[in-house]
Amino acid sequence: MQACLECLNGGGKLVLAGIGKSAHIGRKLSATLASTGSASAFLYPVEALHGDLGVMTTKDILLALSYSGETEELLGILPVMRRTGVKVVGITGVLTSRLAEWSDLIVPMPVPREACPFNLAPTATTTALLALGDALAMVLLECRGFTREDYGRLHPAGAIGRALTLRARDVIRPVDRTARILPEATVREALEEMTRHRVGSVLVVDQQDGLLGIFTDGDFRRCAQQDLDILRQPISSVMTRNPSTIAADSLAAEVLALVEKKHVDDVPVVDDANRVIGVIDIQDLPGMKLM
Repeated sequence: MQACLECLNGGGKLVLAGIGKSAHIGRKLSATLASTGSASAFLYPVEALHGDLGVMTTKDILLALSYSGETEELLGILPVMRRTGVKVVGITGVLTSRLAEWSDLIVPMPVPREACPFNLAPTATTTALLALGDALAMVLLECRGFTREDYGRLHPAGAIGRALTLRARDVIRPVDRTARILPEATVREALEEMTRHRVGSVLVVDQQDGLLGIFTDGDFRRCAQQDLDILRQPISSVMTRNPSTIAADSLAAEVLALVEKKHVDDVPVVDDANRVIGVIDIQDLPGMKLM
């Protein structure tokens, strides 16, 4: 871990190399490292001996992947690494292998047997390698201070990118499209306001649009089961006080997390003075491809 950190902080990259199933895992791990802020590349050993070694610099580290430690194609590039001064980290299950002998550092990965009934097809070993590599990527992410915003910048497309780059202000229904009502209004008037705006909730506000509470169609159904005269009640007596809110600068990902955690369909968006700016309706999120 320390060697990888020093490599990355020194402007180098983590280059993974392997053959067969280890190559498939190596490509995936390289992609995970790169997408979480750790410079990385995959080097196919056969192509490396025919020119692709140019991807390596002395600042880099080669992560050589081979459970047996005896993969000839992989072993073939190790003398070149030594001559050029590239540090080799061998990830292997056999500490007496040639890969272990050629490596500057060894990461032991002992696995008793494969899941394959013949103990032949790489299964348990590839799973262990994948878990080890993902763990490395996550520890490097934390150690290097990689943030949610950094992740968003590296994923500009798709639902992930939108959730990590869009802000609450980008997905709100503005205040003029938000159902609002004063606390002295009746439940009947609140329902009329919700119907007029074609929404499932109404925000209860003061004269300055300061948020006091929220009342939803679900609240109405629950109240109506207990009080048949609910329509005459003041909205302030049945509203949910201190509802969950979000700031306009919050990421869309934070909105999604709040919706999931609180099990709500509408999230009021407020400014620093708790004045209503608008509301985020969960029905709008799929259209923006955030869900």
